[in-house]
Amino acid sequence: MSSEGTHVRESRGEVDGSGVRAAVVVARFNAQVTDRLLGGALACLEEHGVESVDVYPVPGAWELPQAAARLVACGAHDCIVTLGCVIRGETPHFDYVCSEATRGLGAIARATTMPVVFGVLTTDDLDQALARAVDGPDNKGYEAALSALQMYAFMQRTESL
Repeated sequence: MSSEGTHVRESRGEVDGSGVRAAVVVARFNAQVTDRLLGGALACLEEHGVESVDVYPVPGAWELPQAAARLVACGAHDCIVTLGCVIRGETPHFDYVCSEATRGLGAIARATTMPVVFGVLTTDDLDQALARAVDGPDNKGYEAALSALQMYAFMQRTESL
């Protein structure tokens, strides 16, 4: 797996997450992968000083947009990280779930100034998914959480523009 182009190595520790209230919505389907993504996200948030983290499990990637929309409406968090894993199978179900999760989360992110970050893996097989859920800086859950903190900082900096 290539990590070229990733911003994580340059950004570790640069964002102060103290005072940030984060939500992590994690799909339970493919839990052997999503549990590792969740571990990466939580490690990132802890490393950057986030003390208020709520984790919300949902059945699968299909449910991520609805859960994220609900959390945005509640207004109890400063940023939302969504984590899931969809692995290609023998039917078009993969395409439908990936498309709607992507479209739904994108629509929510565009409709709010609260960062809603897409951390959904869409892979051809389990090996590809596990390679993206390793311990350390190449964990895509870590990357998604760092993106949420960076976007929160951006929103704060540009609030009065």
